[in-house]
Amino acid sequence: MTDSTDPDFFRDPAVLADPYPYYEFLRTQGPVYREPHHGVVMVTGYDEARTIYSDVASFSSCNSVSGPFPGFTPPLAGPAVTDVTELVEAQRDELPMHDQIICFDPPKHTDHRALLMRLLTPRRLAENEDFMWKLADRQIDTFIERGSVEFISEYASPFAFLVIADLLGVPEQDRATFMEDMQGKGRRRAMVGSAKENLEHNPLGFLYDWFSRYVEDRRREPRQDVLTGLATATFPDGSLPEVIDVVRVAVNLFAAGQETTVRLLGSALQLIAERPEIQEELRANHDRIPDFVEEMLRYESPVKGSFRLAQLSTTVGGIDIPAGTTVMLLNGAASRDASRFGNCDEFELDRAGSRQHLAFGRGVHSCPGGPLARVEARVSVQRLLERLGDIRISQEHHGPLGERRFKYVPTFILRGLTALHLDFPPGTQGTVTATAG
Repeated sequence: MTDSTDPDFFRDPAVLADPYPYYEFLRTQGPVYREPHHGVVMVTGYDEARTIYSDVASFSSCNSVSGPFPGFTPPLAGPAVTDVTELVEAQRDELPMHDQIICFDPPKHTDHRALLMRLLTPRRLAENEDFMWKLADRQIDTFIERGSVEFISEYASPFAFLVIADLLGVPEQDRATFMEDMQGKGRRRAMVGSAKENLEHNPLGFLYDWFSRYVEDRRREPRQDVLTGLATATFPDGSLPEVIDVVRVAVNLFAAGQETTVRLLGSALQLIAERPEIQEELRANHDRIPDFVEEMLRYESPVKGSFRLAQLSTTVGGIDIPAGTTVMLLNGAASRDASRFGNCDEFELDRAGSRQHLAFGRGVHSCPGGPLARVEARVSVQRLLERLGDIRISQEHHGPLGERRFKYVPTFILRGLTALHLDFPPGTQGTVTATAG
């Protein structure tokens, strides 16, 4: 491959279906490489990615989800400019999702992340896990007698939605309508990570109305419930945020938490169905499931990567990065960096150090919902293995082994299946362990 035949990571269907050969090509160019189609500096090196994640002075998160689309107009800098910090601050509101915490920089990000962590207390997470065990059984009950399931729509998506709804205290009577709204308005909007120049400025705005009503209601009439805790959470200095600040934090957790978990669950069940020896091991030893989840996150990161904008001219991995450059940190590639992970392209349940993957990023922007996603995956895998026997990929829908056909979500941000059809012997195959939940 040369620059002239370099596939377009952001638009090439072949790269969408399987990005790993492209990652290998990038690595032959070095851990830091400027791709020719959009001028984005692609980072595949593990150490280099961690360096950039940690350097919030040189790299802004203003474009963390939009990358080069649409970018700033006019471009921020020319060859002689070495600092675009003031230009970024003046223009950042032009970018899609500029009002979400993942696009904030310190000190604003620091205050809003602290507000988010007030929602993810150990007590609340423990209560939420209790809900997960019951929910997993409830979802499995809807298809177990059939002996087949389209796993993404019948388990992963509703499970992830209802877990976050429970965590944030969305009232039971609102959840069905809320889900319809997500599947309707949410799906009609351009998906985050779409290589379109006209991305919607605020694709999550339709969720603001829901959470604004909840926060305003609980501030008027506090109750002993989760929404009241959400409404009364304060910044680190003790000040009460504006309603919209609380709403934006809740919406980010609600939307981002669902998408990543759905993709993680899909990849996990795909591998379990394809690897009978791993399925057998996990059935016999539930204590191995956390190791499985970590290696799954390393092997098939649900987030391909995130973006940064170089505010200062700097050098990473021996490559000069001028101010104003868009940088993409490829989590899925860095977590398969051979200098960090031996036999990196193989799934190894016994791998030491798999938890060092970059699936949830690093630094101040490391995914706060990472612990939640881990628990969702652990609970789901255990319950599914307890209740379903001999899980297999449906040949009718995906073809025979060696000729599988899968489709992936059309986004350069997420890596995950649009559908996963599984077969298994119909009916309950075993008993639920007393210690499971």
